[in-house]
Amino acid sequence: MDFTALDWSLILLATCAAYIVFGIAGFGTALVAGPLLIHFMPLSTIIPLLVVLDFIAAFGNLLPSRQAVVGSELKRLLPFMALGCTVGVVFLLNLKSDLLLLMMGLFITGYALYMLAVKVKPARLSAFWAVPMGTVGGLFGALFGSGGFLYALYLSARLEDKQQVRATQSALISCSTVVRLGLFTVAGVYGDLQLLLTAVCLLPAMALGLWIGRRLTLKMSREAFVRLVTWLVLVSGLTLIYRYFSA
Repeated sequence: MDFTALDWSLILLATCAAYIVFGIAGFGTALVAGPLLIHFMPLSTIIPLLVVLDFIAAFGNLLPSRQAVVGSELKRLLPFMALGCTVGVVFLLNLKSDLLLLMMGLFITGYALYMLAVKVKPARLSAFWAVPMGTVGGLFGALFGSGGFLYALYLSARLEDKQQVRATQSALISCSTVVRLGLFTVAGVYGDLQLLLTAVCLLPAMALGLWIGRRLTLKMSREAFVRLVTWLVLVSGLTLIYRYFSA
């Protein structure tokens, strides 16, 4: 893609920041990188691009903790996640880009406001909630590149052990990236050589971000850092909404 040196600097910075968050929280790359990347490429390019990077990053997170994965919860969520992903990919490739811009802004803003408002852990959810959480999580994952927060909400309200929550979430994100990668491949999205070359160029920034994120988890709580990032995400979402209505 025809980017200037300044463009590349901003794109690499956004990618690194996104994977710092991913290294800590296990999701959120599109929420962090999307608002900046959308200045340089359409959303229909950003999401498949980040899916390739998420695919690599998610399996890197999963391997060390795979023994803690709760298989019953994973199997319960997977079918509905796949359904949501399929619907989301159809929407992503067929909706107008300006409408996607507004939808992404509203989604990011709503997510940030919810995360800032919630102070306590929700009560234990029944297994039935796997249906809406899995479906909507898959839909948001395909449309906006981040449905992971819904999986986190569901699993944290079902499992007591934090390690099991984190490991099962990593496994689910890994499966989600495989489903989305397959759907985008079938749709012919990855026939664009420039997209794949851009992904290769962003790999070092992704790796650096993951390394920093894992180092930060040793020095501060995940909750404190994610809360700080949530404020930044809120500003980004409001900016996108402003861009839509001021265009």
